[in-house]
Amino acid sequence: MSAHLDFLTIAEAAELIRTRKLSPVELTEAKLKQIETFDGSLNSFILVLADEARAEAKAAEAEIMKGDWRGPMHGVPIGLKDIYNTAGVATTAQSAVLQAHVPTEDATTVRLLREAGAVMLGKLTTYEFALGGSSFDLPGPPARNPWDTMLDPAGSSSGSAAATAAGLCLGAMGSDTGGSIRGPAAWCGLAGIKPTYGLLSRRGILPLSFSFDHAGPLCWTSEDCALMMDVLAAHDPLDTASASPGPIDFSGGVKASVRGLRIGVVRHFFEQDVQTQPDVIAALEDALKALSGAGAIVADATMAPFAEYNAVGTLVSRAEAFAIHEHWLRSSPEKYGAYARKRLMVGAFIDAADYVNGMRHRTRLIQAYAELMQSFDILVFPTARGVAEPLGADSMSAPVATTPFFSRAFNVLGGPALSICNGFSGAGLPLSLHIAGRPFEDALVLQVGHMLEHALGTRARRPDVPTTPIAISPPVVPKGALPTNSFISEMRAHNLPEIEMEEAGVLERAVDGIRAAAASLRGPRPYDEEPPNALRLAPPVFAAPAR
Repeated sequence: MSAHLDFLTIAEAAELIRTRKLSPVELTEAKLKQIETFDGSLNSFILVLADEARAEAKAAEAEIMKGDWRGPMHGVPIGLKDIYNTAGVATTAQSAVLQAHVPTEDATTVRLLREAGAVMLGKLTTYEFALGGSSFDLPGPPARNPWDTMLDPAGSSSGSAAATAAGLCLGAMGSDTGGSIRGPAAWCGLAGIKPTYGLLSRRGILPLSFSFDHAGPLCWTSEDCALMMDVLAAHDPLDTASASPGPIDFSGGVKASVRGLRIGVVRHFFEQDVQTQPDVIAALEDALKALSGAGAIVADATMAPFAEYNAVGTLVSRAEAFAIHEHWLRSSPEKYGAYARKRLMVGAFIDAADYVNGMRHRTRLIQAYAELMQSFDILVFPTARGVAEPLGADSMSAPVATTPFFSRAFNVLGGPALSICNGFSGAGLPLSLHIAGRPFEDALVLQVGHMLEHALGTRARRPDVPTTPIAISPPVVPKGALPTNSFISEMRAHNLPEIEMEEAGVLERAVDGIRAAAASLRGPRPYDEEPPNALRLAPPVFAAPAR
């Protein structure tokens, strides 16, 4: 296979395919060869659909040769995080709970990609149910970071990021409930966008938190994300949260000037709220100089303390996740990995009042965000407070620990948020910048990302992935304090399953963190302060009766 096919972007491949200088069959075979050569070191694929991909590539080539080119995704090989339903193909969420789950129809986003002519290479590794961590007690091994396979790619879209960064696919679909697209993009050196809530359909994607779940792409460049968004953004009447903002051209203006844009720098996030590594801050300052040099107007911006977003995000997402998984957790807890099991069980201890008040506090944060965005067009801050950590390091801490990412703020707010690579550490690991904007101005966010990628020159450097897997032992989780008798009684009162005492001790410390988060949001509120409500009462919810 020609070496030049190893690291094509979607934009590059699309032009070659459109002009018939590259065959979708040739490109797909190149990707399948790369998967065969490198994925033993990365574990990014749960399932490779080689025969199906070859058939789709052959069909795409035949259509293009007849002059029926559908657009930039036609004949382009991509991957799907294994929480996206695929008709006739298992969707397991990397969990023993769903090993026999074979959907009968595609997720809406998968259908849209198929209609655009994309070639599906396979299903990609994920944290268990898009929540757990890089766990070693699941049906498959955790994905590894292609920049250093001893490091974590972050998650939960771990395989999506690893495969895309290594060139095993040209783009991939991920999901983002608290940063699960943008965190992996940060640690793997990619562009990854969490679109405006409701812009992409959630239907057919295994849910984790109805209020915060987003679908979105991970690609090598912001331009590639824009090309995928052109296909993916479509109103879905069967998704109750689906928005209908009208047509948006994501890629058409991605190369436009940023002159005159008002850029707000949320300095207190990384200078006061959460300790951040110096090289992350230095890379951000380089990005700000590039923006100023391109004619943007840069000034400091103030949001709520990051801890407030983290508290709201944790309370709401854990409560909703427990509601989704409650039956399975009680009937077959042994089928979950230990880390996901603990994180899900935390939700049993969240009071209804604290959940509702968390959502009401979300209203305040959204209102403040709307006011702030009257003064700014774009907000920037780091995506991650540091570079990639050792594989499995997250499983050694309590489930509610200090997050390594700032991304959760925009799951709470719902606006578009993009992570790009804006430099490299002294050890050669990717650094990242978070670019956010007003709801439904996703195209502007991608435009700023594209400008910075070119100004900073970060897209010419790719990871050197070993072809021979490097063995790694699961981390030894240090023994912690055992649970108190009162907490054991609480677990029984909640009808939770019996778990090992040390695991219960970790769970108790996590619950302490949840309760601290809930306490931080308590206080007097206006009687009529409502939580945000995403439900659209429109057809087919209220369809006309059959006659």
